[in-house]
Amino acid sequence: MSTHHRSRYGRYTGGPDPLAPPVDLAEALDAVAEDVMAGYSPRHALQEFLRRGGRNREGLDDLALRVQQRRNELLNRHNLDGTLNEVQKLLDTAVLEERKQLARDAMMDNTDRAFREMQLQNLPRSTAAAVNELASYDWQSSTAREAYERIKDLLGREILDQRFAGMKEALENATDEDRAAVSEMLQDLNELLEKHRRGEDTDEDFHDFMAKHGQHFPENPQSVEELIDALAQRAAAAQRLLNSMSAEQREELMRLSSQAFGSPGLMAQLGQLDANLQALRPGEDWSGSERFDGEQGLGLGDGTGVLQDIAELDELAEQLSQAYNGSRLDDLDLDALARQLGQHAAVNARTLAEIERAMHDGGYLRRGADGDLRLSPQAMRRLGRSLLRDTAKQLSGRQGRRDTRVAGAAGEHTGSSRPWEFGDAEPWDVTRTITNAIRRTIADGGDPRHGLRLAVDDIEVTETEARTQAAVVLLADVSFSMAAEGRWVPMKRTALALHHLVSTRFRGDRLQLITFGRYAQTTDIGELTALPALREQGTNLHHGLLLAGRFFRQHPSMQPVLLVVTDGEPTAHLLADGESWFSWPPDPETIRVTVAELDRLGRAGTQATFFRLGDDPGLERFIQRMARRIDGRVVSPEAGDLGAAVVGEYLRAHFRGRAYSDDDWAQ
Repeated sequence: MSTHHRSRYGRYTGGPDPLAPPVDLAEALDAVAEDVMAGYSPRHALQEFLRRGGRNREGLDDLALRVQQRRNELLNRHNLDGTLNEVQKLLDTAVLEERKQLARDAMMDNTDRAFREMQLQNLPRSTAAAVNELASYDWQSSTAREAYERIKDLLGREILDQRFAGMKEALENATDEDRAAVSEMLQDLNELLEKHRRGEDTDEDFHDFMAKHGQHFPENPQSVEELIDALAQRAAAAQRLLNSMSAEQREELMRLSSQAFGSPGLMAQLGQLDANLQALRPGEDWSGSERFDGEQGLGLGDGTGVLQDIAELDELAEQLSQAYNGSRLDDLDLDALARQLGQHAAVNARTLAEIERAMHDGGYLRRGADGDLRLSPQAMRRLGRSLLRDTAKQLSGRQGRRDTRVAGAAGEHTGSSRPWEFGDAEPWDVTRTITNAIRRTIADGGDPRHGLRLAVDDIEVTETEARTQAAVVLLADVSFSMAAEGRWVPMKRTALALHHLVSTRFRGDRLQLITFGRYAQTTDIGELTALPALREQGTNLHHGLLLAGRFFRQHPSMQPVLLVVTDGEPTAHLLADGESWFSWPPDPETIRVTVAELDRLGRAGTQATFFRLGDDPGLERFIQRMARRIDGRVVSPEAGDLGAAVVGEYLRAHFRGRAYSDDDWAQ
């Protein structure tokens, strides 16, 4: 016996599209990393990217600006005279038609005619007072009577539209039965709300009410709390509309309200409703007001809707500011954003929220031991790959070559393998490639015994090395002048590119990052990337060389390679007690101990390259002398070319005796 299941399909409305491609984090990660390297915290850097947006995407600041412009547009376009002006027009029509009737009615008693004309002539200037005075007038013109009755109908519909959106249109041409149904709804609603205030209502009470009167609530609330929320937001907006009027406008409307549907009872029911809602939702803004300066008049219902729009825009502005504790872009009301700014704005905001979520949940940011957010190793690898690719392009342009590859293409096998990348010429590691394919097939639910298909991601290639493994030290100057002269971020980008190259293409090498300012210290790439600009003076190259020598001695079988990046002469050295001695101009003792330590490294066979940043003549003379003492090299790159210069020198040390070619360099 077979069972048939009937499926129903429709537009997906449950949040982010589960079939949508993942967001591209490359631009966000690059921007965040750039700010982190400039000294900002990862959290601040991510917030700044979300505020700026991407190349083809609005940021939070752009959306916030549009929200403010939309708010100003509503205030500058409208005024609150709409209902009063409409009532005045109907009143003028009624009076004019009545006068016409009095003039042409030859059978009317002259005394009666004169009395009526005097009544019409001496109506109060106040619209509300005139309408109230004519409440008991015996109209002779049917057209005039109809115009006057439309005033009552209009006022009733407008007042109800203030509390129940769409009521003005729904009750147009309404019958007495329709108006009685509304009155019954208000009575039942107040009874439900009062029971709820006392805690005596049940779910059945709510469902009975909605079954009877649900057509008046297009919001389709699912509980009494949702019903109260919708009503209170609208009622609070109605109160803010009244607060926004002048005292004269408010007085006119209050006097006119007694004529709504010709039933003073309506206002009593609405007053009771407002009291219930204010008691149940005291946190709504019942006292605010706005200043409307436009030419387009608003009726009471439309004006209340505009005040609701303004409140929604204010909430969006707060959400977009992300200035409150625990703020996340997931807090953004995308439906409200789409209503106010259009679907494209909502799509941009959703994408920004997905970027924020992916950066946090996708492993690109993590908390360090101190509780602060940091770029994760995964983010560092991705950023390093991007920086290395940029460096390769610079090197290729500078050397007149294409992107080249350095996974030791012309040497002995290292015993290691790595994932294949486009352009690799190394032989496949067949065992690992097949193993990867088997694991993938099983993970996908397949059986490798029934056939095996290779995917590009399965392929691994064997690594070879071109020469002896190297112990590499990058000595990076972190004195204040590096930040002041715009060399801080290029220095970090250089370190990250070199770190990625060594860790992915020369995994047999060992790399040590050492920073030197007033003191020197070893650091890992994550700490260096997040290092803020230091304001203390001092260039303690002596301490840095001491730490480099210690690292080289820990790897006696490797070729020592020293890469020094600096923009100043040594102005500090380490004393016997571990304190740093600083002097400007450089103390002769500082120069002596620094040179002595360099000579010690030279005697150990260290290959050294000095990267001189800036045009200081004293630094140029000092660096040249230092390089000559140990048969080293001097490179004077611009800050933007530092990465290519350092990586190029590292490769030159690796491939001594031959030029590194297209088969040697990594994309």
